[in-house]
Amino acid sequence: MRMRPKVRPMAGNDKPAIIKMLRGIPEFKPAEVDIAEEVLDSYLSDPVRSGYHAFVAEADASIVGYICYGPTPLTEGTWDIYWLAVSPEKQSQGIGRILLTFAEDNIRKTKGRLSLIETSSKSEYESTRRFYQAQGYKPACRIADFYSPGDDKLVFQKRLS
Repeated sequence: MRMRPKVRPMAGNDKPAIIKMLRGIPEFKPAEVDIAEEVLDSYLSDPVRSGYHAFVAEADASIVGYICYGPTPLTEGTWDIYWLAVSPEKQSQGIGRILLTFAEDNIRKTKGRLSLIETSSKSEYESTRRFYQAQGYKPACRIADFYSPGDDKLVFQKRLS
């Protein structure tokens, strides 16, 4: 029987486990992990002013996933899901769904109306795109060659209200 992970705010001592987890996910390039670390540092140094909300999923005293999201600047009720990651050995166990649902519920509480998620068009991200669509996200736009030639930026959206 699987233990349902506890979702809680990220703490400073969670950062090494999150970075290790990200480095273990083949889709994330080293430069992307560096950006994730900058975002986490910003959140940890000033959670309120950073504009980020960071939560971890913890099971058996281990970090098994995390999500980082925040309101989109200069919008009314639009939020970005910046990072959603689950440990490779814990994927396909519902942890990503738990984290995303947690974030969406919190966004709704602030009168958030729209959630956006960006991802790559590369084939390695096919299961990620299927996951987002299974959670009710719809393709909103595609920017050709955004990340690199042949690697388009895909934006998915979900109306929350």
